Amino acid sequence: MDHKRLTELADRSYNGGIYTFTDFCDMAVISEFYSHEREFDHVHPKLYGGYEMAERRMIRFGDEEELGYEVDFPIKSLAIKPLKAEFADELSHRDYLGALMNLGIRREMIGDIFVRDRVALVFCKDSIADYIIDNLRRVRHTSVSVSIEENISELTGPRLTEKIIQVTSARVDAVISRVFNISRQESLNLFPVGNVYLNGRICTENAKALKTGDIVSARGYGKFEFMEEIGESRKGKLNCRIGVYS
Repeated sequence: MDHKRLTELADRSYNGGIYTFTDFCDMAVISEFYSHEREFDHVHPKLYGGYEMAERRMIRFGDEEELGYEVDFPIKSLAIKPLKAEFADELSHRDYLGALMNLGIRREMIGDIFVRDRVALVFCKDSIADYIIDNLRRVRHTSVSVSIEENISELTGPRLTEKIIQVTSARVDAVISRVFNISRQESLNLFPVGNVYLNGRICTENAKALKTGDIVSARGYGKFEFMEEIGESRKGKLNCRIGVYS
């Protein structure tokens, strides 16, 4: 989805007095939206992906104060469970996504996918929820059932593994290198190609200093929260507390 499409949806909302929605947007599209965010102030955009910390989110144009009514985001959460857990494969995010794509579903119709304890929680557009429920019968070699899941908190609640790292500074490139155990050059290479996101926006400033509460995503490696600086080591390095998402 490009800037032109976002503008079309915003104009349709404003001129028609209605809510308009994008499909699920990845972090690159969301970052593009943020770079033009002020252009859309008149239609009061809101981003949501089915739960608070979603990475893939829809953008809604229009709000209750201006339009006089409220419309929820057209999102459903589906639980995909093995029919016989004892015979189930160890399935990954890619396995579930592949099974959904094999049904002919476009990627933009699917939001985040969580895989925990042999259960996958999938966020999707409500228009395709029944189709998935009726047609998804197998993921790899595992027979599955699909149902609407209302109680999503246990599956979507963030799981953070805390760790203490030592870095020469809180620069984002240095912290990425240490958190994911990659070389400094590998970390630096992520920035020019737009593979680092800071609080949901593309970060091209590799020397930017992180502060408490910042969320960093490095595509292909993972996501972490910069929790706090906790002083210097005896050798003058900075001790930092990091929460790595799993």
